Amino acid sequence: MSFREQVVMQRNELRDGEMRQVSVGETDVLLVRRGGRYAAFHAHCTHYGAPLADGVLSGDRIVCPWHHACFNASSGDQLEPPGLDALDAYDVRIDGDDVVVRVPEEAGGHRIVEMSRRDPADDRTFVILGGGAAGEYALEGLREKGFSGRVVLITKEAETPCDRPNCSKDYLQGKAPEEWMFLRGAAFYDDLDIERLHNRTVVKLDAAAKRLTFENCDEMDFDGIVICTGGVPRTLDVDGAELPGVHVLRSYRDAEELLAAGREASHAVVVGAGFIGMEAAWSLKELGVDTVTVVAPEDVPFAAAFGERVGKMVQSIHEEHGVRFRLGRIVQAFEGDDRVERVVIDDGEALEADLVIVGVGVRPATDFIDGLELAGDGAVVVDEQMRAADGVYAAGDIAQFPYWLTGRATRIEHWRLACQHGRIAGYNLAGEETAYRSVPFFWTAHFGTNIRYVGHADAWDVILFDGRPEDRSFIAFYVQGGEVVAASGCGRDREMAAIEELLRRRKVPSIDVLEGGDVDYVGLLD
Repeated sequence: MSFREQVVMQRNELRDGEMRQVSVGETDVLLVRRGGRYAAFHAHCTHYGAPLADGVLSGDRIVCPWHHACFNASSGDQLEPPGLDALDAYDVRIDGDDVVVRVPEEAGGHRIVEMSRRDPADDRTFVILGGGAAGEYALEGLREKGFSGRVVLITKEAETPCDRPNCSKDYLQGKAPEEWMFLRGAAFYDDLDIERLHNRTVVKLDAAAKRLTFENCDEMDFDGIVICTGGVPRTLDVDGAELPGVHVLRSYRDAEELLAAGREASHAVVVGAGFIGMEAAWSLKELGVDTVTVVAPEDVPFAAAFGERVGKMVQSIHEEHGVRFRLGRIVQAFEGDDRVERVVIDDGEALEADLVIVGVGVRPATDFIDGLELAGDGAVVVDEQMRAADGVYAAGDIAQFPYWLTGRATRIEHWRLACQHGRIAGYNLAGEETAYRSVPFFWTAHFGTNIRYVGHADAWDVILFDGRPEDRSFIAFYVQGGEVVAASGCGRDREMAAIEELLRRRKVPSIDVLEGGDVDYVGLLD
């Protein structure tokens, strides 16, 4: 292998606790200084390629500014998803006052961590039930932590785990090719000896007997399992709900069907003003649908998640791009002869529609489980290790877990948390005791405006604002019981990455300090 060396800066140009992007030939390099020592890595996040220098350095953690993937500042190993791979690490040396970085001529940027393979002497069978992000991270967590037995991925879907957030964003807009959508290729699973059972439905899981029953009555015994079956989209119990042209959006195949339908549609109605509904409305407009109308019972989109002021900001962005709203309204019926043609709402208005997306939430896909404690909403009750019973773990949308920052039983339906849960469940099933000690994070995008959210607040006493949502540059702090439990932000990406770290480190400023304004959130990480 050939290398290229280059002086990238003088040794005192970078202070302790700082990082900077430099170049070695055509390779972008992130240079980090901590404790007087330098380290160098590939400069872009392994998820969507964000410039990591625009993120934050928090102790030994490099946090991506876009979607908060986190990497070890000494090794480049990934500490938090999304993005499955580690960063390539490069050699650094000090020559007098020069900082010299050595990079392979064929530097790829990403690095897959060392993982175990199948050992025929290990006769244990561990099952990953569910083909979403939680399942992907769980199976990789098993192999990463040394499990050498049989690993079987079972999924209802025909495909391997995909980048689900893109189903309502770039893919539905026709901007993301199919090859972008899958987290790993077939060769990866083959190399790790991962068996895949696609298009299979489990109708019963007997937790005590450790046995699965399939739709064709076949059975499979297992020694350990991670259940990550996700959510089942809710539908509307109204006339015409089964008409062709009425869709839900959950899987890759759902998105594929919607993309084809959207390219032919002129009038679309989106039922629901939550994340799926609002992102789908944006995507359909980007796809070229003439009229897109959002119907929802709430008065302001996202009010329950972000508060009314931020919700009104998002609504105004959509209205500027031609999306229409019928808020405070309920769908009464879908009408049409051979397919949907109209959506009738409760004030009698009939909205023309040749395409409908119903995005009214999901319920945990747990009806088939026998022998585990289920919460009132159907979620599987787990501990901090994602353990539901001996050898049985649950992750993602179906898991009710004790959130360490609040002490409350919590269930969160967001993709990045599913990634975190899956990895932890895999680690623990492999025998490495690991508790969930991270901070939830999600993002949503609307016509080029991104909103990022850290923490979790199912309710709040007050919202404190740094900046104005009306200006589309703000941070909103959600206060519960006198403490900040969550924050959302727009146009303040680096600070939002810092706030996630401040929550994790329990260093969020007091309410008095926040009300005083002019807070250096990044500086508080020092």
